[in-house]
Amino acid sequence: MKRYASLAAGLLLLVVGSAARAEDAKPFITNKDVDLTMILPPPPANDSAETKAELGEVLTMQVTRTPEMEARAIADAEENVWRFADVMGPDFNKDKLPKFSAFFDRVVETEGAVVDPAKDVWKRSRPHQLSDLVKPVVKLSSSGSWPSGHATVGTMMGIILADMVPEKRAQIMARAAEFAHNRIVGGIHYPSDVEMGKISGSVIAAVLLNREDFKAEYEVARAELRSDLGM
Repeated sequence: MKRYASLAAGLLLLVVGSAARAEDAKPFITNKDVDLTMILPPPPANDSAETKAELGEVLTMQVTRTPEMEARAIADAEENVWRFADVMGPDFNKDKLPKFSAFFDRVVETEGAVVDPAKDVWKRSRPHQLSDLVKPVVKLSSSGSWPSGHATVGTMMGIILADMVPEKRAQIMARAAEFAHNRIVGGIHYPSDVEMGKISGSVIAAVLLNREDFKAEYEVARAELRSDLGM
């Protein structure tokens, strides 16, 4: 939503100015380092005009989405960097990039460590919890809807990956935006959840890129990736 654009820009300037799903993957930071409840506004109430309007948007998407869109949304329910393979090329795969893979496992774990506590505070109901008319095509979730964790991690991954391969920045960020939007296509999030996820992902990525411990692992992962891609 356009009204959140200035908020995102301001937060990024503030953060930059300050300092696996793998079982053993550890988050780089937690909500103690980035407290989203102190950054994002609270969600609209369930009975608010805004939520009712957004519910209408979700239902409109439900009757206009194509089978191809549904398939992409279902595939993008998987939270890992390999969903960017369609823009990164055939050499972008887990088996060839073990250090890069381990690094992004930690990036994904970081999203949960920062976002989940905020979700638990706000506890915004998801569209299908407010209306039986909503029929998600992705796995149901009962966790809080605000902000979208998928939009957060997709944005984080996109920013970090684009920083490693700036030659593909436009394609990577377009893919990150699609990854986030597919939570609306899938019927599991409101548009504002996704916008808040994009802001959250941008803030978290900016914090990470300014941390020395992150930079050390980042450089190793970046070198492996660029070597594999012949860059």
